[in-house]
Amino acid sequence: MKLAEKPADKEHPFGHGRIEYIAALIVSFLILEVGFTFLKDSIRKIQTPQELNFQLISVCILLLSIGVKLWLGIFNRTLGKKIGSKMMMAVFTDSMGDVITTGATVFSLIFFQFTGKNIDGIIGIGVALAVMWAGFGIAKDTLEPLIGEAIDPEDYERVKEFVESYDGIEGTHDLIIHSYGPNKSMASIHAEVPNDVNVEEAHELIDKIERDAVRQLGILLVIHMDPIDMKNEHLISIRSIIEEILAEVDSSCEIHDLRVVNGNGQINLIFDMVVPFGYTTEQKEEIQTYLIKKLREKDSRFQCIITMEHSYKAET
Repeated sequence: MKLAEKPADKEHPFGHGRIEYIAALIVSFLILEVGFTFLKDSIRKIQTPQELNFQLISVCILLLSIGVKLWLGIFNRTLGKKIGSKMMMAVFTDSMGDVITTGATVFSLIFFQFTGKNIDGIIGIGVALAVMWAGFGIAKDTLEPLIGEAIDPEDYERVKEFVESYDGIEGTHDLIIHSYGPNKSMASIHAEVPNDVNVEEAHELIDKIERDAVRQLGILLVIHMDPIDMKNEHLISIRSIIEEILAEVDSSCEIHDLRVVNGNGQINLIFDMVVPFGYTTEQKEEIQTYLIKKLREKDSRFQCIITMEHSYKAET
């Protein structure tokens, strides 16, 4: 945590926040090691059962340790959620692993005291598998931001709605968010502005949104300005036609950056089309061929130049 809090420097201009993810990954390995060791011990106890000795003082001490670990785990979880720390959440899981393993020991002792049956090894296997599964889950959650994960839909909508709330912004697309540690993010987005607005005025608006994003969202936001024609009825009509055709095939597909270039004997339609990540190369070709065919049926002069791309938002 101390290393992750180090300020940015010339070697690391985005800070050192990702060290926290590495720390959480180390904690997940420790949890996996605890689970694996507990599993080996449990199997050994089944193969060669050991004589249990119930002592009230030992049980009381174990219950006290469970209470302390439970309090520590809840404290770490509360703090971790408050500051958005994956490492604190990993420590919470580690504490819960201790609570479960110690609790299993107490249960086995009490069960033995009243029934005379030793189930320590059997209970231990179940607990060990649960602890190892928790460690695997932490490792997976921690690796995702290090590798580069899709944008959480809530974060996506929050940034999108924030930018589009300003007068003069007609729409947005291509939002990308990079995490450099808890509450340390950099993002880029394309903002659509009317093409008849003064360039300096539009640039001033973009600068204002970027400054406000730092203060209100805590995100270093870089905005690319896309001019769009808001008064060209022909372009608006073509866009509606394309969207209607896509809705027939897959409503999750969408387009942006549509430009219409009139030439001699043909009309070039230039746009980007967003398709789900699950699409294969064949599916992309099929939907593109279908779209071009339907557009040519509307007007034989249409020639399409389509750039296929994916959304960076996580699919729900």
